[in-house]
Amino acid sequence: MDNAFTLVEFTRIYLAIFYSCVAAFYTLRIIAKKRSGLHEVVFSGERFSSTWLNHMLFRGFRVTIWLVCLFRWFFPSIDRYLGIFEDLNVWPIVLVGDILLAAGFLFAVVIHLSLGRQWRSGIDPHEPGTLKTNGFYKYSRNPMYLGVATAQVGFLLALPSVFSVVCLLVGLYALYSQTLAEEAHLLNRFPKDYRHYKDRVRRWL
Repeated sequence: MDNAFTLVEFTRIYLAIFYSCVAAFYTLRIIAKKRSGLHEVVFSGERFSSTWLNHMLFRGFRVTIWLVCLFRWFFPSIDRYLGIFEDLNVWPIVLVGDILLAAGFLFAVVIHLSLGRQWRSGIDPHEPGTLKTNGFYKYSRNPMYLGVATAQVGFLLALPSVFSVVCLLVGLYALYSQTLAEEAHLLNRFPKDYRHYKDRVRRWL
């Protein structure tokens, strides 16, 4: 019981710090990209278009998780409003969630960095200049999103609750919708090459 209590309380702090680091990472990366000469790296799409709505949904979902986790650290009583699943809020499940959360994010960061100057948030109508099919992209057409999805499942296990179930469903929907939009964009830019790539490599695994 003590071990379970200690891990659950540790996870309360861990989630707050983790999502603060995620927010800091993407903010600093965007700033660094702009300073390197890329004046625009965030492409939400035309206002009220499907890609814009998807971008806003994912951004809002990410900010909401961060703020909830941050406030939970200082105000534990917030838990009563999250619909915690007490039977699942035990150390083996929470520990697996903590690990998946970190592993998924770190994997996404590795993919993110491997893209170099090709990385964009959203769909740049004039990019990419070349179709990336090497590295992790030899095994999955969306390895970064796989990492993000893994982290989202980890969040559900680290904080088993109605809130995290809703976040998972919203997050997976946003990822899937963005994937379809990006595939359509790449097929338009590389009609022959992307079609052959789709035939060789699965969308996920």
